[in-house]
Amino acid sequence: MSNDQGAPTGAVPNPSTTAQCAPATAATSQGAATHGTPADSAPAEDLSQLATESRDERFSDLDTRSTLGVLEAMNDAEAQVPRAVASALPALAALVDATAERIEAGGRLIYVGAGTSGRLGVLDAAECPPTFHTDPSTVQAVMAGGRGAMFEAVEGAEDDPDLGATDVRALGPGPRDVVVGIAASGRTPYVLGALTAAREAGALTGSVTCNPGSPVAAAADHPIEVVVGPEVLTGSTRLKAGSATKQVLNMLSTAVMVRTGKVYGNLMVDVSVTNAKLRDRAERLVRTITGADAEQAARALTASGDRVKVAAVMLRHGLDRAAAEAALERAGNRLGRALERG
Repeated sequence: MSNDQGAPTGAVPNPSTTAQCAPATAATSQGAATHGTPADSAPAEDLSQLATESRDERFSDLDTRSTLGVLEAMNDAEAQVPRAVASALPALAALVDATAERIEAGGRLIYVGAGTSGRLGVLDAAECPPTFHTDPSTVQAVMAGGRGAMFEAVEGAEDDPDLGATDVRALGPGPRDVVVGIAASGRTPYVLGALTAAREAGALTGSVTCNPGSPVAAAADHPIEVVVGPEVLTGSTRLKAGSATKQVLNMLSTAVMVRTGKVYGNLMVDVSVTNAKLRDRAERLVRTITGADAEQAARALTASGDRVKVAAVMLRHGLDRAAAEAALERAGNRLGRALERG
C-alpha cells in the first residue's frame, strides 16, 4: 500500500487490539460502495499540483542506480524529515497541551485516516496501553474501510466523506475528545468528512498533513503541516511523508502522556507488565527510583499489583498498596509529587 491519495485504503483494527473503535464503525466502513463519492458530482482534482505528488528530478535515474545508490538516495531524502518536523513543533505543542487537558478530564484522542496514514494512526494508538497503561478507549484509531483494510486495501473507502462522518459519529465524540485527521495529501475526503462531523459534535480537531494550505488543515482547529516535498519514488507517501507522520504521532501521544503524569523523569513508569521482559524492566525501574535491591523491588512490584508507581511509593514511604494508591491519587497520579509527599 503506498499512500492516501486516490489509492485504495483500509480500516479499524480488530477489537482485540488497543486501537479500538465501535463495532458500528467497521460495519459502516465496509459498506463504502453504498455512499456517493465526490467523483459522482465534482470535477476531478489535479493532484499533480500537490508537493507529495510531484517528481523530484534528482532521482529520475533511480532505476539505473546501483542497489547502494538507491539506498543512498532514500537515506539522503529522509534527512529532510527531521527539519520539516522541527518547523511544525510550535503548532504540535499547542495540540499536545489541548489534548492533555481533555485526556485528564476523561476525554479521548481519536485518530482518523486512510491507507498508510490511517495505519500509522492505528500503530500509534495500539502502542499506548502497553507503554502507558492507558485504557484502550483513551487513544483510538479509525481507518477508512473497516478492520480488514489494516491488512488489505478496500477500494474507494477514502473517497467518501459521508463514510468518514458516519464512522466518527459512531464513536459519540464530544467536547472532551480530540479527533485528529491524518492525510499526507491533505485532501482525503474520508478524513474531511470525519473532521466535519467531529467539529459538529463539539470535539476539538487536529490534523497531520504533508502539503501546505490543504483542505484537511483548514478543517482542523490545530493543523500540523509537515511539508517534506516530493518523494524519491514519486507519489509514494509511505516514504518521507510516512516517516514525518509517524514522528509527529509518536511525539503527540508521548508528550500527552508526559503532560498527564505517565512519565517520571524520562522513565516509563506506567508500563504494563505483561511478559518477562517487561517484568524485568519494571523491577529495574523500581530499583532505579527507590534504590532498593533486586529482591526488594521484585517483592514490592508483586505486592503493588505490578504497578511501578505504586511499588515505588510503597518502598519510599513504607506504605501498603492501598495507602500508596491513595497517596498517588492525592498527588494527581504524578509519581514525583507522591514520592515527595507520601
